[in-house]
Formats: sequence, structure tokens, C-alpha cells
Amino acid sequence: MARRLASISVDLDSLPHYCRIQGLPESLLDARARGLVYTTAVPRLRALFAEVGVPATFFAIGEDVEADAGAARALGEAHAAGVEVASHSFSHDYALTRLPCARMDEDLARADAVLEAATGARPVGFRAPGYTLNAALYSVCVQRGYRYGSSTFPAVPYYAAKAAVMGALALSGRPSRAVLDSPRVLLAPTEPYRPDPSQPYVRGDGPVVELPLTLVPGLRLPFIGTFVTTLPWAAVHAAYRACRGTPFFNLELHAVDVLDADDGIPAALVRQQRDLRVPVATKLERLRALFSWLRRDFDVVTLRDAASRLPIPP
Repeated sequence: MARRLASISVDLDSLPHYCRIQGLPESLLDARARGLVYTTAVPRLRALFAEVGVPATFFAIGEDVEADAGAARALGEAHAAGVEVASHSFSHDYALTRLPCARMDEDLARADAVLEAATGARPVGFRAPGYTLNAALYSVCVQRGYRYGSSTFPAVPYYAAKAAVMGALALSGRPSRAVLDSPRVLLAPTEPYRPDPSQPYVRGDGPVVELPLTLVPGLRLPFIGTFVTTLPWAAVHAAYRACRGTPFFNLELHAVDVLDADDGIPAALVRQQRDLRVPVATKLERLRALFSWLRRDFDVVTLRDAASRLPIPP
């Protein structure tokens, strides 16, 4: 009998994007800190994937790759080693869904061109900045010919926490550049589905398959990298057991899940990003254990392969 599928993906958001979320000036970051995702996080991730023997998908931001020849080289090497490279847009503009369709299409087209130049392969998958979708962005994904998207994140605790943090930052005088999604996302399917092109958080017959991020059943807690690296280990293990019966386990990480304060990240950003306070050795130990569980209980595949293999009704 065929086993259920799981995928591991990593959003390669560079540190300037975290400054934007936290309302901090990007001038805090020197050139070394700006490049940490590709000089330090990507090699650590690749070594971890190779050690455990699992494939993965990287969601890369076009402007980060275009601006740094070393990043383009690292991404090309990852692709050559079997890592799928998908699009996380060009500019990672949190307000992408508020732009006219032509601007959205221009942004995604630029990302496709940069990533194809780095890897030799055009991306077939897309994840929206801040997980935020709408009908216009979905239509652009259809026009771009993507096979799948993986942005839907109907996690009630995450949504509430994001709203609270954005409000607190605004009151403190350093507003976040993040955007709060429509509350409709909280009613979106939690299993892979074909969206309604006019309402992408509703089932329909759209051609671009949507692969939601995994949530803990019932509680709708987000089972993502931050959860795994910062919560008590007993809680992580219990949550994994609860998710083990899901038809598709879609684990999302960020590059900062394998970085810490000792990597030379400015203290002001470390204070705001609690996951950066966890030693990288602890993070890697936890991720190693989780990847091993996934390999034991599922067939671990790239998101591209999951989109092809999952039985998603038209």
C-alpha cells in the first residue's frame, strides 16, 4: 500500500525582510548579515537534508538572488543537488495582493527569470509573501503557468498573534510592513485542493493546485519551523503525533530556523525574533529528529512531486 506523502519546504527570506516585519531600519544590517541566508543557512540546510536523506523545496526571493552572485551560485548548486527551487516572488512585497494585476505579473515574471537564470529551470511552484492570496494573485499564478501554490495558512492562533504584533508595533511608532490577510483564510481547506479562481480560499476547479501548510488538527496550531524550534519538545512530539494521520504533511521552515545570534545578527533584531535566541545546535537537533520521523512515517517528496502525485479531485 502506498504511504502518505510529506514535503519539507524552506522560505529563504533574508534578514532585511525581518527588519521590515519588525519595523526596524534595514541599515542595522551589514553586508555579511544581509547574506547570511545563502552563505550560512543554505549550506546548513543542505547538509541536514543530505544527512537524513530527504528532498526539499526552497522558495527563493528574486531580488535577493539577483543582487548577489553568491546567492545565485548557491541556489544553482542546490538545484543541481536535487533541491526544488520555487518562487517566493521577486520583491517579497507583503502588499503584493494590493497591487494591480499588471504589477503582480511583472513581479512574478521577474522572479521566474532570475531563478531560471540561477538554476536552469523555470519555477513551477509559488508561495505568496506573508501567505496572503486573493483572486487577482491567483489569476496571475494561472497565467504564469504554475502547477501549484503553497500559501494557504488557516491557523487561527497565528492570525491572532500577527494582528496583535502588528497593532503593538503601530502603537510603538514603528509600524510593520506586514499585511493582515482576509479573515476568510481562517475557513480555508486544510487539505490539498483546487481553488475557486474567484475565491482562492474556497474549493473550486482552478488549474493551480493549492497545498496548505500543515496545522495541528482541532487546534489549528501552525506546525511550522518556529513551532518546532521554540516550543517545549514534549509539545512538539505530541503535536506531531496528532498530525501523523494527515493525508499530506506540508512542513514549512524559514532559513532563520537554522540561524542564531552567534551568526552575527544585530541584537535589535534578535530581541524581536525570539527564534533567533535559540542556539542553532538545538534547532538542528530538533529538525534532525523531525525529519527522521517524517522519513519513517511518510514518503517525503518535493512539493512539485506532491502536486503531481496527490489525488486532488478536479
